[in-house]
Amino acid sequence: MRLLPNSVCKVFAGGLMLALLGGCQSAYYGAMEKVGYAKRDILVDRVEAAAETQQEVQEEVQVAYEAFNALLNLESSDLEARYEALNDAYEDSRDKADELSERVAAIESVADALFDEWQEELGQYSSQSLRASSAAKLKDTKRRYAQYLKSLKRSEARVEPVLAVFKDHVLFLKHNLNAEKVSALKGEVRRFDGDVQRLISEMDKSIADAKAFVKELE
Repeated sequence: MRLLPNSVCKVFAGGLMLALLGGCQSAYYGAMEKVGYAKRDILVDRVEAAAETQQEVQEEVQVAYEAFNALLNLESSDLEARYEALNDAYEDSRDKADELSERVAAIESVADALFDEWQEELGQYSSQSLRASSAAKLKDTKRRYAQYLKSLKRSEARVEPVLAVFKDHVLFLKHNLNAEKVSALKGEVRRFDGDVQRLISEMDKSIADAKAFVKELE
């Protein structure tokens, strides 16, 4: 049972996440458990936070894609403003992608700690039946986690190819911002559209998997 308000714990856990990944995880988890916030609770919060970031990645990529289309649909007027909008959208997408990678690492960190602790505690049972029940639950939870993590990483992997295309176009247009050069890029949209849609589809599936996994943990 969580003894701290969920919103407070999320701020605490999220704000320290990057520092903790450097090697202070054990001390952090120990401190949180002393105030009634177990590794399972931290894992739930981090999975939920990753799902929120995935949603934000989707939104930022969609904004960047729309900015790219808007730029290509102009002939000559307002190209500079449209380019700036595309560049800003790319940078925002890049930031969210980096945040997602950090959240994936944080999830793996606490999950590993949770499963190690759970495995170690199996040896402390005096009741064989209770030990067997807990071992079965551990095995099932690890299986569900592996499925979720695979889905999460698959969706994360979809982001980089899309951002690479955005970056190429942003770099090219930075020094070739004229109607003729912009028009030459219009053939890229149809292929790029498929990449964006696949990313969104993978994110949707992973977010659904996150909700199912959290439901199992809670």
